[in-house]
Amino acid sequence: MTPLITIAAQAADQKSAEVTDWAGRIGWVAGLLLFVAFVYWLMRQGWKWRGSLQSDLPELPTAPQEPGAARLTLSGRYHGSTTAGQWLDRIVAHGLGTRSRVELTLTDAGIEVVRPGANDFFVPADALREARLDKGIAGKVLAEGGLLIVTWAHGEKLLDSGFRSDRAAEHAAWVEAVNSMNHTITTEGIAR
Repeated sequence: MTPLITIAAQAADQKSAEVTDWAGRIGWVAGLLLFVAFVYWLMRQGWKWRGSLQSDLPELPTAPQEPGAARLTLSGRYHGSTTAGQWLDRIVAHGLGTRSRVELTLTDAGIEVVRPGANDFFVPADALREARLDKGIAGKVLAEGGLLIVTWAHGEKLLDSGFRSDRAAEHAAWVEAVNSMNHTITTEGIAR
């Protein structure tokens, strides 16, 4: 027999080693899943804790029965509310931290915010302070001027609520309409 055939015969007779240690692999996967579940639980507890810290916010106002004729409407996304001027201080109380689709209607009475799957609310005209274009709010950053930010008073706090229209060209009309409404515009807490 030639040495090449002998080596081939010996190689065929050898058993290949086990490649996978299933017990070890299952252990690592289970450990990773437990870690991910623990991190998720911690994030959920933080969200609840933030909500309890903001429990001093009064209930959200609801739209009046007859809000009047619509001056402007907008379809898009609601990206959350923050303390005015502090774009990372998300408000989670009363569902204000939940991102969702949104239908906005501006009337002489205020802004009606309808959110499918989340709490609807109403911003009375006398609570409106300002509208502006900005680039970010509470974890959502877009190009400069990509978000419509409405500043309004709720209880003892000034809040910024961020909206993004399906048609971004509508933002400028909303800024002009809200800022021209008959109310006192304050810039308290607005500068970053």
